Amino acid sequence: MKKNFWNELRSYIVGILFVLFIRAFFIQTYHVPTGSMEKTIMIGDFLIVNRFVYGMKIPFTDKYFVRFSYPKRFDIVVFTYPLGKTNFVKRVIGLPKDTIEIKHKVVYINGKEINENYTQFIDKTEYPHIREILNQNISDKEYQYFWENRNFRRSPNVRDNFGPIVVPENCVFVLGDNRDNSDDSRFWGPLPLENISGVPLFVYWSISKDVPISNFFNKIKWSRIGHTIKWRETNG
Repeated sequence: MKKNFWNELRSYIVGILFVLFIRAFFIQTYHVPTGSMEKTIMIGDFLIVNRFVYGMKIPFTDKYFVRFSYPKRFDIVVFTYPLGKTNFVKRVIGLPKDTIEIKHKVVYINGKEINENYTQFIDKTEYPHIREILNQNISDKEYQYFWENRNFRRSPNVRDNFGPIVVPENCVFVLGDNRDNSDDSRFWGPLPLENISGVPLFVYWSISKDVPISNFFNKIKWSRIGHTIKWRETNG
């Protein structure tokens, strides 16, 4: 009897350690609380995230001990918010040393307009460049300093007209696909590469926040379950 108990306990421990190992190095789950990536990723989606695509991190840290590759432009990534412990999901737009500028909601990389077929715009309002609001000549160097030090967090005047800035080394510039409703690099600055956890693979569960729990069957967004996320684009 005692031997059976310890054998069973050992099997549970091995199982738990295996799950923790898989979660630490290979996959994680993420619940999408906002619409910043619509229509690519929807509010209420629960995602399976591949943590292995860029490398392997020391468990419970953001430090890579094995690096396989780096994010490419237009990759969708899940990452730790630089100003907190929550996870975000956005699209990589700028790579290290890229010059990013937004004019009238159109993104330019190194002076070239990019083709974005995944975005949506829900607000016809266009906020002017912050230079116009301050009514003073802020140099590009000063603008870069303010942006890198995350001084635009509460300013709407970086949403539609932004930059130019240069993405620092070991960082990327990320934007939400729902461009008028996304808290992203325009506001809080560069995203360190080490903050990136991985890429979303597919939706394993999805619920509607607008349907009451009493109507559980209709609360589930059945059509989203199993939906594959196209996390890598080839446009640009």
